[in-house]
Amino acid sequence: MADLLESLPGEQRRLLADAPSGEELAAHPMLAVLSDRRDFGPDWIFERKLDGIRALAVRDRTRTRLLSRTGRPLNDTYPEIADALAAQTGRDFAVDGEIVAFSQGRTDFSRLQQRMGIIDPAQARASSVAVTYYVFDLLRLDGKDLRGLPLRTRKSLLRRSLRFVSPLRFTPHRNEGGPQRLADACERGWEGLIAKRADGPYVPRRSGDWLKLKCARGQEFVIGGFTEPAGSRVGFGALLLGYYADGTLRYAGKVGTGYDRAALHRIRGLLDEREQARSPFGDPVRERAAHWVRPALVAEVGFTEWTRDGMLRHPRFLGLRDDKKPSEVVREEPREAA
Repeated sequence: MADLLESLPGEQRRLLADAPSGEELAAHPMLAVLSDRRDFGPDWIFERKLDGIRALAVRDRTRTRLLSRTGRPLNDTYPEIADALAAQTGRDFAVDGEIVAFSQGRTDFSRLQQRMGIIDPAQARASSVAVTYYVFDLLRLDGKDLRGLPLRTRKSLLRRSLRFVSPLRFTPHRNEGGPQRLADACERGWEGLIAKRADGPYVPRRSGDWLKLKCARGQEFVIGGFTEPAGSRVGFGALLLGYYADGTLRYAGKVGTGYDRAALHRIRGLLDEREQARSPFGDPVRERAAHWVRPALVAEVGFTEWTRDGMLRHPRFLGLRDDKKPSEVVREEPREAA
């Protein structure tokens, strides 16, 4: 692969440096900012926003590691992806991407949930839930740090350095955006688009060079408690949700819809393991006989809007996330169009 780097223009070769370890690269992924911007110039590219989990992959000579955003090893949960990465001709690379599962041609986070809890490779291989790893960025190649290169260059190197055979896929992009492009994505049932500055570097933090353009409202919330089920309901009634602001867990309301019977039982078991006597919220929560839990679980929740008093309107549970630390969960507000 060294010839790929040698073929770069001189000014781009000068941006290359010796790469840090794969684990260090994977520990600090670039993150997007929610935005209501809709008009873009030619210096942006647009990728499909995928409804899955973020994963970074590192190959360094003898080892291949698939890692979550929080650094959790994923090789045993998605062994077919680890195998495909280990079979690559290149023996030194780090890539960034998203693991998804499909249902009726659309990425389905609820379906992916059925694989996320598996930690036995044999059980994972036997699962009826097929997964795909959409790779969208190349951070390291042959010992060189590529993060300072323009995004278009990194994507070009990515396309040429990996063999994209199932379950690996190159994440395609469009060079034009705008309101109609987002409307088309929403009509197809997509989550939205990710707008990326085409000449931007890869930086290890949340950056306005990557913008999330969503079709519907939704974000992650920390689970701080739950209510008991009523009637024929099993497991629990609703999850009590919050987000962090200035180090305090602020209450954002409860979500009681979006679960099947199996999820109600499974999540109740996780809640019971984390139950505690005191509320983790900094605000009063007026729920009768609420159970409190250590704020260690993160849920993906869709909703229509925020109410004036800071509660979620019409929330629906989409799934648990294990690729985001609870301490990172904040109230997401769209960045105003620039």
